[in-house]
Amino acid sequence: MPDYARGRASAVLPAKTNRPETCQQRLAHLLRDKVPGARTIRVTQHQPDRTWPSPHARAYDAQGNLLPLTRTLRMTAARWVMRTYPGLDWNEPHDLDLVTGELRPTAEQHAVAAGRC
Repeated sequence: MPDYARGRASAVLPAKTNRPETCQQRLAHLLRDKVPGARTIRVTQHQPDRTWPSPHARAYDAQGNLLPLTRTLRMTAARWVMRTYPGLDWNEPHDLDLVTGELRPTAEQHAVAAGRC
C-alpha cells in the first residue's frame, strides 16, 4: 500500500474539463445546488427591515419571482458572495447570475432589463 502524507489515499477527483472553472463559476454552481430553481441571487449588506449592517441575500427564479430562503441560507449565500468579491461596496445591492457567474450592481441589472444599456 502506498504511503500518503496523512496515511490515507486522496479522494477521487472529478474529471477535468478543457477549461478550468473560475472561483465565481464555482460559487454560482454551489448556489444553484443550494437553491434549486434560482437564476439570480441579490446580495446586500443591509436587510430590508434592519438599520444595522448584516449580510442579506434574496433568490429569484428565471421569471423574476422571489424564492423562499431560510434565514441560514440567506446569510450563508450573502457571506459566500461577499467573500468571493471582497473589494465591492456592499452597501449597494448586487445581483449574481447563477448561470454565468457574473456579478452586476442591481441598478445596472435593471437598466439592462429595461433596454437602456
